Amino acid sequence: CSLKPIISIEWPYQGCNPEEDDDDSGTDHFNTEKSGTQLQRCERQGEVNSSLPDTFQTSHLLFYERFKAYQDYMLGDCKPSEVKAFAADYLEKVMEPCDWLALWSTDVFDVLVEVCDLDLKDLKACVRLVLPLQCDTRGCELTEEAMKSLLEATQHRLPLQELLVVYEQSGDFDLTALALEHLRFLYTHIWRQWDEEDEDDDFDYFVRCVEPRLRLYYDILEDRVPLGLVAEYRSLLEKCSQCFQQFSALRRGLSTDSDTELDNVSMVEGLKLYDQLETFKRKLHIIENPLLRYVLGYRGNASQQSVQSRGPRASGMKVVHVVTASCSTIQLQSLLSDRLLPLCSSEDTEIQFYRDPVSAVEMCHQGDVVLVLPGIYSVSSSIFLPDSITIEGFGLPDEVVIEKKNKGDSFVESTGADVRLSNIKFIQHDAIEGILCVRQGTLHMENCVLQCETTGVIVRTAARLTMNMCDLYGSKGAGVEIYPGSICSLVGNGIHHCKDGILIKDFADELDVMPSITMENNVIHNNEGYGVILVKSNNGEQPGDKQQGGVADPPNSSAGVQPESAENSSSTDCDVAAASGRKWHFIRQLSRNKETSCSRAVQDLMDHQIFVSIQGNQFRRNGMGDLGTFFY
Repeated sequence: CSLKPIISIEWPYQGCNPEEDDDDSGTDHFNTEKSGTQLQRCERQGEVNSSLPDTFQTSHLLFYERFKAYQDYMLGDCKPSEVKAFAADYLEKVMEPCDWLALWSTDVFDVLVEVCDLDLKDLKACVRLVLPLQCDTRGCELTEEAMKSLLEATQHRLPLQELLVVYEQSGDFDLTALALEHLRFLYTHIWRQWDEEDEDDDFDYFVRCVEPRLRLYYDILEDRVPLGLVAEYRSLLEKCSQCFQQFSALRRGLSTDSDTELDNVSMVEGLKLYDQLETFKRKLHIIENPLLRYVLGYRGNASQQSVQSRGPRASGMKVVHVVTASCSTIQLQSLLSDRLLPLCSSEDTEIQFYRDPVSAVEMCHQGDVVLVLPGIYSVSSSIFLPDSITIEGFGLPDEVVIEKKNKGDSFVESTGADVRLSNIKFIQHDAIEGILCVRQGTLHMENCVLQCETTGVIVRTAARLTMNMCDLYGSKGAGVEIYPGSICSLVGNGIHHCKDGILIKDFADELDVMPSITMENNVIHNNEGYGVILVKSNNGEQPGDKQQGGVADPPNSSAGVQPESAENSSSTDCDVAAASGRKWHFIRQLSRNKETSCSRAVQDLMDHQIFVSIQGNQFRRNGMGDLGTFFY
């Protein structure tokens, strides 16, 4: 299919657009006097012998096109319980009611049908089979009689989401094709089975659910979300869906007025499923909300490590890898006397030369040294450090520059037990997860410059970072993100002109270990938010008065129901169930104790037990304060 963006199409009916003024130009782009369709043709590539016609290309709409369609035309300010009705009303206004051809497209077959009528209340179309039979199948044989029987079983009523409008140059069916695309996308990527379960139905569904999910969809599509987080999100969606189905089946099986022991036990089991469901929904909300996604992130998994450790060479040989595109005689003499002779004093060491640092690192084994001579080295791939090696710039950081321009989860990823970096300037472009990620092991970094564009340095759970005399700036997220269970020593650094200086994450999980942080003689200044911010769950407690300028603006997050103890006896379970009442109310039992996520300045953060040592630091001109706490 063609990948060209779809042309933006305005509301076609005069008088229906609330923003319409006396000038009605642009309100009727599909007048029959105009020059036909404005949509692209989607050709059936790879199916040379297909007898089926082409369809409209609508699947590559841009973000703002879908955003505008849902906000202005399809959903407006509807509640979750009104989504289907609003969608039906939108389809009634824009779709051709009958006499158009479509492909009934499923995972197994595509078949040509003619739409005779619309049943918009149920979002279905009444169709008849086009004869002779025109279809493509995948892994099965389909006869005309079999297809007729299948349509009779459905009473010739098919879900609108499964119909693709056949391409037609007149332009008469452009709006029909786009309307079906918006409906299909809504129920495939936005709508969740549990969206109607919230007792707080009186909220704007577009603001709370559609916009954040739509933005996340395009962030994933455009490689702005780490692959690990994408995998976690999809896994959570699947688990939440399965949990909801089990919960719904159990709920349907209970009698509203029964007080039998079996029903009481089922009631308790339902409460546990409900609690699991709320936990999954809360985690999904964190990922879908851009602000919460930033401050909470996700837990990296060591199994996601892209490169395995090579270990020491079998021969016991150590190698010094010299990286340079070219060098002068004076540089070579200085390199030989200052570094190579001391490093190569024994016979079990050899020297190898490379033109770029990535190639040198890829050939490293445990104990090797990489010397990078002055120059600007542009790299197109991430740098993985799975072994205990030393990478050293032979010169000042501004003279030894490694710049990454292509997209990727991270620029430098360290998993080695004892990795050392010094005297290098890293310039980041388009990295998703950060300029440097210490996923596991230990990284010692000294006298480096980190020029960020997206996220700064990330220290994952159980990893260790020592960062001395470095300069970090420009991060659109935090300069340094510190995860639970990590050890981080920051001494003599400058961290400035980032969204936040240092972000310390606390997942409020009983399995999490607090990070251990040393901060001495750092200068943290000119950051947009806080100099140091600690992320905490309020655990149902009031986070305190919000300070001016300190309020974050994600949608409300519900306080989860505490799980039942696994040690409770069955008799206690029955008592709990009985106390819950005989009627089944799970469908509307979301907690009303919802606290707005917010951040506020604090003065006692330095006394927090996560700090092993915190002294001599200077905080200057940080937009929201020097120290703060974000409650979620």
